Amino acid sequence: MSLRIYGNRLLKTLPGQATRPTPARVREAVFNIWQGTIAGCRWLDLCSGSGAMAAEALCRGASSVVGIEQSSRACAVIRQNWQQVAKPDQTFQLLQGDVVQRLLTLKGQQFDRIYFDPPYDGNLYEPVLQAIDQHDLLAPAGELAAEHNPSRAMPEAIGTLVRDRQKVYGNTAVSFYRSQA
Repeated sequence: MSLRIYGNRLLKTLPGQATRPTPARVREAVFNIWQGTIAGCRWLDLCSGSGAMAAEALCRGASSVVGIEQSSRACAVIRQNWQQVAKPDQTFQLLQGDVVQRLLTLKGQQFDRIYFDPPYDGNLYEPVLQAIDQHDLLAPAGELAAEHNPSRAMPEAIGTLVRDRQKVYGNTAVSFYRSQA
């Protein structure tokens, strides 16, 4: 299976809904909101799935991408996708494993844009937001976007992370957080 991203590039995806790619309309909306801030940014992709969001960030000029994904099958696809789109001056790193545990290994790094797209029915939202806050992973002027079901109540704040807006696109909502540190 495949999907198209920025620049009409084709990416591979895993069959089925196990990695549920972010709908094209939502991808486009998020990149429109973050327009002008992607080139040169440090991008963190959590619960990467097919890696489409980070691949699009690479296509739009992100200087570096770090992804975390639990599934080894998905990681193989993500690596292929990122190798296909990354330019020689861009770096990418993919970490396999539990997202909360892997975030600890990133302590000391900061990211300008963080995209978080966990299983909608899972219990990862609060622990991941807490870990990002505790490990100070969001750069001072950075922003985090968490994709979720529109019926899910997302926290207004966790530590220094404060939700500053939420957008709904049909069956998908995205809550945006900034650091108030």
